[in-house]
Amino acid sequence: MPSTSIRKMAYDPDSRILSMWFVASGKRYEFEDVPPETFAAFKAAFAKSRFFNEHIRNHFRYRLVGPAVD
Repeated sequence: MPSTSIRKMAYDPDSRILSMWFVASGKRYEFEDVPPETFAAFKAAFAKSRFFNEHIRNHFRYRLVGPAVD
């Protein structure tokens, strides 16, 4: 199911950084030290916003990188 709040996501397994672009704010955040298993479960989740809120948000250090760029 497509998320209405998450525009796009990308994962770098070498650095374990999950990049996420959000619809409402247009901002991009990077979440640090996200295990590959967590990203795989996130990618496979039916309700991505719910998975994000329950398993990523407030569980990993993050930083604002900037506005969304296509």
